[in-house]
Amino acid sequence: MGVRILLYSGKGGVGKTSVAAATGYRAAALGYRTIVLSLDVAHSLADCFDHKRDLMDTNRGNPVRINDRLAIQEIDVQEEVERNWGEVYKYLSTLLNVTGLGEVVAEELAILPGMEEVCGLLYINKYVRENTYDVIILDCAPTGESLRFISMPCALEWYMRKVFTVERNLARVIRPVVKSVTTIPMPEDSYFAALQSLFKRLEGVDKLIGDPKITSARLVTNPEKMVVKETQRAFMYFCLYGLCVDSIIINRIIPEAVNDSYFKNWKRSQSHYVECIEDYFAPIPILKANLFVDEIVGTQRIAKLADLLFESGDPTTVLYSEPPYRYTKSGGDYKLQVTLPFIKKDDLEVHVAGDELILRIGNFKRHVPLPRALTNMNPSAAKIEKNILTLTFGDSKHAKKKVKI
Repeated sequence: MGVRILLYSGKGGVGKTSVAAATGYRAAALGYRTIVLSLDVAHSLADCFDHKRDLMDTNRGNPVRINDRLAIQEIDVQEEVERNWGEVYKYLSTLLNVTGLGEVVAEELAILPGMEEVCGLLYINKYVRENTYDVIILDCAPTGESLRFISMPCALEWYMRKVFTVERNLARVIRPVVKSVTTIPMPEDSYFAALQSLFKRLEGVDKLIGDPKITSARLVTNPEKMVVKETQRAFMYFCLYGLCVDSIIINRIIPEAVNDSYFKNWKRSQSHYVECIEDYFAPIPILKANLFVDEIVGTQRIAKLADLLFESGDPTTVLYSEPPYRYTKSGGDYKLQVTLPFIKKDDLEVHVAGDELILRIGNFKRHVPLPRALTNMNPSAAKIEKNILTLTFGDSKHAKKKVKI
């Protein structure tokens, strides 16, 4: 098989790291060259494997070998700044220092939100290009950061196509003038060269992440109301960004054998929300794991969790691959269908800007590049039925740039 990428996401504290570790352990046992990559700043992957190390030791962000087929890696953002962000980091810290911040504070603030996610994407591209691993498992940060991770390729591509060249040329022209009238530094051309080099190293990663034969997202949840709501929102946003969710994992279910009266209401509540999850996410496969009697630490318990989740099966199998975007043509009209689970029409705004479709849900915005055939057309109609947004594109002169649903 080719490379397989599995992305585990969910609300903080639901057990993503344990599930990612169990997946990696089983994949390695089946003979795949496997790495589990932690994208969470608060790493716990090495602790899950009970890897002996000092409290703050992250091995400088390099992979650590668990066995012949399995490695784990906890990204160290400070190390990655030196490796990948040299000129960019240097300019940002200088700029912040000029504004009056102390040098140490400026250097700390120059590590911008999103750098960790870009570093994760760089490693994915590197390992795929060098054929280092058969299976790459991503232990993501809680849902909000996961969404930033999957949206990063789209945002970077948009910046490079729409802004980068203009910004670089403008800086080249006005840099001598600015230097003569202010002490505020303008970025040197080496800053833009570093950004361009970084982007080239990221080229193609969006296709890897968006290919359902290669990448699947798996959402880990607990059978509790607030967690289930968060999982619903995450599923909707993952679909919005074009990522295929191939399973929902319900973790920490109180076993049937527990009959203590203290857990009676807990079990009743959990049973209700397990049914809700099965109903909400059908036909997405549902995997289940009971609550352990003790914390999941060490390879023995990780292996037991893998048995509960995957029985004797292969965890790298694509469990569901329905694409979230579908383009069709009927007569002279083109239709774009977007799967948006749990969405209501009042939550969604749809705009067209040039060759892009812009979908906005709450604070999240997605730029969807349109095929060439649609770039000269405007949406003439839009509707939502059974969680499917259908946009019809035609040559109507009365079609509006902002579409009413």
